[in-house]
Amino acid sequence: MTVTVVVGNPKPASRTLTAATLVARGLRPDVEPTVIDLVEFGAGLLGWGDPAVTAAVRTVSASELVVFASPTFKATYTGLLKLFLEQFDGGTGLADVLAVPVMLGAGPVHALAPDLLLKPVLVELGATAALPGLYLSDRSFQEDGVIDRYTGRWRPVAGALASSVQAGNHA
Repeated sequence: MTVTVVVGNPKPASRTLTAATLVARGLRPDVEPTVIDLVEFGAGLLGWGDPAVTAAVRTVSASELVVFASPTFKATYTGLLKLFLEQFDGGTGLADVLAVPVMLGAGPVHALAPDLLLKPVLVELGATAALPGLYLSDRSFQEDGVIDRYTGRWRPVAGALASSVQAGNHA
């Protein structure tokens, strides 16, 4: 199984990256995820044809499980993540990918953001987003046990769904 983490935080090596990697490892502990920290692409995300961005799009499209993660900015995911998602074809760009939306924020007021704002975009691009989105406190996610509870509950489902999606057995 191939697992990828896509991080849309404008700060390199962010808490968002740490959290998303923990989620990916928790859902698929047998696979070391490939990490794509979008801030590294800089202006390459502003158009089409940048070789590094194109390679990242191919990596994501070929992955079985992708954790898409962003801090909550202005009540939604970052423009950095939006720029990257614009690189995928509508309806098919994320076909055969099990996508998990993860967002971090300072308080619970935006707890539904992963499901209400990020998940619909991933589905529009063709992803299977059957797992609930995950919202984490950017200050306490490493200590509060939320990631362990989430991944413990959803690990068997993620494994079964990823295998089914990759086999073309869309439910």
